[in-house]
Amino acid sequence: MARYTLIVGTRSWSSWSLRPFVALKATGAPYELVDIRLRQTEHHPTTKEQIRPHSPSGKVPALKIEEDGHTLTVWDSLAICETLAERHPEAGLWPADPAKRAVARSYAAEMHSGFPDVRDQLTMDFARKKEPSELRDDTKAQVARILSSWDSALDQYKGEFLFGNLSVADCMYAPVVSRFLTYGVQTSASVKSYMDRIMALPAMQEWRKAAQAEVDAGLV
Repeated sequence: MARYTLIVGTRSWSSWSLRPFVALKATGAPYELVDIRLRQTEHHPTTKEQIRPHSPSGKVPALKIEEDGHTLTVWDSLAICETLAERHPEAGLWPADPAKRAVARSYAAEMHSGFPDVRDQLTMDFARKKEPSELRDDTKAQVARILSSWDSALDQYKGEFLFGNLSVADCMYAPVVSRFLTYGVQTSASVKSYMDRIMALPAMQEWRKAAQAEVDAGLV
């Protein structure tokens, strides 16, 4: 059996780490976590020095797969999610239907490469509630795009999650769900129910507990 080790960043901030964590939990496979404190530039070891032994990109997340005496390292959130979906088809992390799967992949890729203004103005702060600054027009447009795409998928596929069962698309958007809750973004009733289901996932509850511990300890 393969042994998984997921290297993640500060839980309050690291949206990219949260995405593969949700996917990994969905597989049901045993795993270990290595926590890296982000934004440590004047400490020894610094954040970069802590990450370097684990990730060739110098960034989190990274997934180490130990199997048959060999170690494979996969980096980048979407690549890790894709790898887990491939290794654990029983988890159903991509829809079985090819057409639905193609759309789900489009959702995941759009999140991976897009929405820069949402990332900039609605930064992840998982365990807190915050008042947003006045949103730029581009940010408002990107928020509207996300909400309309969620509404569309929920209406078309009639499931608890975007494409019926939990998929990589939901994993990619899970940090956005937390950001919208942090900043009190207004949503439709169907999207609010979807966000509640995402936040109720064991992975999200575990992440929240760890993020709250960081806040309580004064680490963020």
